[in-house]
Amino acid sequence: MARKVSPDWAAQALAEAGYNDSGFLRDILLSEFEHKSPAAVRQEAKVRSEAIFSSYDTLHEIMIRHEATIRKRWGKKIRPQRLKILLNAWPGMPVMHRPDFDAIRKCSARGQYLKADPQYRSEFIWPYINQEDLVQPKTLLLLLNARGRHPPFEFSGTDGAAMHLGHVTKAIIPIFLSKHVMIIDGATNATDYGRLISWEDHPHAFVWMMTRKQYLPGEGLLVLEAQERLLKFLVDCCKQILHDVPEDTLTTDAFPVQPEPAIHVEGESSGLGSLALLAAEAPYRVPTHLDLGRIVSLLGARESAAEDHLWALREDPSYFAEQLEDAKEHRSEMLKDINGDIHPTLRPGHETTFWARLIGQVVASAYAQLEAFSELRRQAKNLQELQQKHRSNIDPTKDLPQEYRLAILKFRHYADKLAQGHLAVLRDEVPASPPLRSRYVRCQPWNSTSSEMDIRLRRIVKGSTVELETNWLLSTLMVDGFSLFLISMPLILDELERLLQAEKSASDLLSARVAGTIGDLSILSQCINQIDLYLPWARTFEHVTLDQQNSIDKDYTETFAPWQEISAALQADDLQEVATLANPLRKKFFYPVEKRRTKENVETLRLAERNLDDVWDRLDRLMHAKCGKMDRTAARQLLSQPRILQRTPPWTAKAPVATKQQEQKLDDLDTLYRPLSTLYFGLHPQESKDAQDIQRTKQKTRGVPQQAQPPTSPSSPLDTELANTEPQPAPITVDSKSFKVFRTLFFNPESTSTPGEIAWADFLHAMTSTGLFSADKLYGSVWQFERSDGLGLGRIQFHEPHPRGKIPFTIARRYGRRLNRAFGWSGETFRVRRRG
Repeated sequence: MARKVSPDWAAQALAEAGYNDSGFLRDILLSEFEHKSPAAVRQEAKVRSEAIFSSYDTLHEIMIRHEATIRKRWGKKIRPQRLKILLNAWPGMPVMHRPDFDAIRKCSARGQYLKADPQYRSEFIWPYINQEDLVQPKTLLLLLNARGRHPPFEFSGTDGAAMHLGHVTKAIIPIFLSKHVMIIDGATNATDYGRLISWEDHPHAFVWMMTRKQYLPGEGLLVLEAQERLLKFLVDCCKQILHDVPEDTLTTDAFPVQPEPAIHVEGESSGLGSLALLAAEAPYRVPTHLDLGRIVSLLGARESAAEDHLWALREDPSYFAEQLEDAKEHRSEMLKDINGDIHPTLRPGHETTFWARLIGQVVASAYAQLEAFSELRRQAKNLQELQQKHRSNIDPTKDLPQEYRLAILKFRHYADKLAQGHLAVLRDEVPASPPLRSRYVRCQPWNSTSSEMDIRLRRIVKGSTVELETNWLLSTLMVDGFSLFLISMPLILDELERLLQAEKSASDLLSARVAGTIGDLSILSQCINQIDLYLPWARTFEHVTLDQQNSIDKDYTETFAPWQEISAALQADDLQEVATLANPLRKKFFYPVEKRRTKENVETLRLAERNLDDVWDRLDRLMHAKCGKMDRTAARQLLSQPRILQRTPPWTAKAPVATKQQEQKLDDLDTLYRPLSTLYFGLHPQESKDAQDIQRTKQKTRGVPQQAQPPTSPSSPLDTELANTEPQPAPITVDSKSFKVFRTLFFNPESTSTPGEIAWADFLHAMTSTGLFSADKLYGSVWQFERSDGLGLGRIQFHEPHPRGKIPFTIARRYGRRLNRAFGWSGETFRVRRRG
């Protein structure tokens, strides 16, 4: 159920944190530009260009001869020694990471403008030049390697983009010169680099300016200024590190050219990587090309997770109940009003309306996630194919092929639209989340049962610096206005993730559900950022999109029309009966799967499964009646596949088995199966009860399994799936610590041991110790595990438990089922590595 929540509470949160949201934005577009003559611009550009190429040539010669020595010496220096070198080369270097953000916070808190303030100009031109980052062992080395081995024009786009905050806050004001354009992209020598061209002197000059293929004179001068000082700084650092080498021989053949040393990638040896780390290192590396493989991987894993989520909602009663309870705790109805009263729908006699809304939200969200990430993954895969198709025609000096360019613009539009949807979810759920709920209040009449609410801060609360910082970043993300547009979502997410990783008190302010939404936003943000940094073409996308906007909007509407039908089918008024069945407070989904099988336990499991099946039978009928077969949807494709739900068979007394291995096999066989959705196996909805009898069982007699009963309908797709037994994966040998983790993930309920929690660090170790996966930390709580053995494709995402960092057994069991579906793993897949 879509809800409208006023963003005023977020603006108040900015004020609470001490940030005047309008202070540095007021009259932002009314700044006066300094004017310069063409002759003055040409002279300045000439001087700066010559200095740039002089420093670049020196740096290049140093790096091809001494890079290995520089790396070795820098690695041996302690922090004070590194800091001394940095400050000698750049006096007054800002102390903290992202000094431009720090300047915004300081000035905004004082209600001051940043407009053309010389005090902070340096911070906004070179936000990546700061002590906190460069004093690290690796950062300066990355910067030296990138700038010393690649010509300046390759960095012009990123150097200009680095000043984004300075431009939008008017802390940096470029000079103004009309009817001219500056050539930077593609120029490889000092004569052409920064060359000023009048519109009258070249037939394409005006087009280059309008499409942003080249630079406005003021923007170009700022790029030249940034590169001139940066390259001089790097040369000075090299000379200090190589202080014992005479300067007159530093770049001569007295030292022969050496092979480029390999760059160590963080997490390479351990199999653990971090999206936040990649984002932090990006300003110091060579700008990457459009990494569509990375995008396809992220979206493919998220699509798989969406499928598993919808599957688990249908299969696992306890998961279904937990998802409802978690969504309930983030509904705005949980907030008390200005008089301290609860929402009318939570009062006795009105709960059905609330639960109908809640069930509609949970189910609609599950379908929406699947549709969104499936479509984005499909488009990214198509982009990958088009990139390969047109690879011979992709040239930085030419326009992109039209087919390829249109696909990029379409993908960018879809990702942005879906990101806006996730931001709306944050606006709805953050105020009601348990860690922050006490700080917000509903401004609503006491008798209003509407789901549209005005949410505001209860009071101004002064917190710690970390809390204020977290609040400001969250609020900036969620204010649907100018602040987020100017600062940009990728920058805010980068800063938020950095803070959450560094400060536990910041992480404690986010519930697991909110952290998961931020994780989804990070994936979408990565998609958007990849396109925006696809230089030099990304500079032209805004102009080109204007001509294609109507067709792209129409395509988006048509693509997600089936999803709109699904959403409309799940309105609260039509879910009253389902709400009565699905209210988990009545303990209908109690599911003690971790307990040893007894007659009473088995009956409890079967009752919970029947209750869940009844709920989904009614939901399926409702959606089928209103949406038909949901053709052209990812949900239709998933539900029509011969994938099967596991169901507990009736209780039968068991004779003792001969061995634990036989016992494990019997437990695997003793399971009932039914279709994921009866509506998409050619079965009439009324046959859903009979469909529960579709099963694959083997009777147990004296511990020896007998032949399975013949299928009741050999021609059905379900029986085709059952008849085709997938080959078992090769055994995987792991250490005893990892084996204990996998034994819990694939727990045998007939075992005498009691399952316990799994530490998240142990789970990471177990997955990477198989030698099959690398682990990548995304934003929020999301981790991605991707095949790294080269023997096959596969990836899967899991959420790091929050805030305790422990995986309870019930969740570990779900992890095991997902790994079984994705890779065919079971308890028998793993063996303990023998010592010695």
